[in-house]
Amino acid sequence: MSLTKVSLIDVVKKQYIYKLKAYSQVFMSLIFLQLLAVLFSMNGVGSMGGSTGGSVELQVKYFSADFVAAFTMLWGFITAILITTKAYRNDDFVFVTNRVSSNLSNAVFLLTASVIGGITAMLSSYLLKVIVYYFISDLSIKSITVLEAPMELLLGIFSTILYVFLFCALGYLVGTLVQISKAFTVLLPAAFFGTLILEGLSGKAGTVANVFDFFFTESSLVLFIVKIIVSAGLLFSGAFVLSNRLEVRG
Repeated sequence: MSLTKVSLIDVVKKQYIYKLKAYSQVFMSLIFLQLLAVLFSMNGVGSMGGSTGGSVELQVKYFSADFVAAFTMLWGFITAILITTKAYRNDDFVFVTNRVSSNLSNAVFLLTASVIGGITAMLSSYLLKVIVYYFISDLSIKSITVLEAPMELLLGIFSTILYVFLFCALGYLVGTLVQISKAFTVLLPAAFFGTLILEGLSGKAGTVANVFDFFFTESSLVLFIVKIIVSAGLLFSGAFVLSNRLEVRG
């Protein structure tokens, strides 16, 4: 019997490093989804036009990383669900571990994934502009470099990281609920889409719209950060508590 006392931090660190190597395939899926989003964005994320009534027509198209950011949030949500599955949970047992260290290492891994996803999502806007500039004819693009708008770029990266992490936290809670009872596989989508349909029929802003406004229309940076961090913390805390109900591997 070993008398060596293993600290929680050491276990979490080892599990985290292991997961970075073992779960590398999730980053390949990130690259695929972001390239797909860039392809969808090549026609622009918005447009406006006008005419002088004669032979002159003006059409303005907006190109941004909005689609890429949305796909990245979806990727974070799905990735968080995947690492709650039994196959991924069993990987933790190559170490001396418990639910706490396993959940903490998952949270740190998802935070790292959010950082990578947020950075690549925002930088993809430059890739999009280069592709459009060189491969789509009859188009004039206003050139924006990193040096011209560093604060806007950094703010965009930071905001995207927080949004992706929030979706990771939501996915982790959803995945934990599904592992507790497969009934949630049906109940959660039914509740979400049912709410959307009812709100659409009523013509009034409901729960989904209010949640969207709460997170995506905040004008204060400080309040935005607080909202995301607190909400993600609550979602992860709920998942951590619920994970104690999962069966212990024999």
